[in-house]
Amino acid sequence: MFMGEYQHSIDEKGRLTIPAKFREGLGTSFVITRGLDQCLFVYPMEEWKVLEERLKTLPFTKADARAFTRFFFSGATECEWDKQGRVNIPPTLRQYADIQKECVVIGVSNRVEIWSKERWEEYFAQSEGSFGDIAEKLVDFNL
Repeated sequence: MFMGEYQHSIDEKGRLTIPAKFREGLGTSFVITRGLDQCLFVYPMEEWKVLEERLKTLPFTKADARAFTRFFFSGATECEWDKQGRVNIPPTLRQYADIQKECVVIGVSNRVEIWSKERWEEYFAQSEGSFGDIAEKLVDFNL
């Protein structure tokens, strides 16, 4: 399980150091793709395969299903660590998430998310005030 929030910088070559405890959970090979809310999702390979199987069951005759799977898979890239424990994030994904220098790496249960620092601060500020309302809506899910 991934949890926690860490501040990091991406270098001019697009390399980002991921916290050691996240690297261990992600394994030697993992997938980075476009996430929701303009962040990047990072999945361990085992979790990616589970997600891939679920997405395969979506009806390809539905426009929303086709759009979502295109969005999700077209941005996906398999990655590995360099010798310094960094990952090279492709330019298209950095552009999508507006990651230029400062970023935030967070653990979200079965995945890691990478946010530009500015976007994360905006998202957190907007969501913080409605956290109680969100929790109330999720009570039906036995949380």
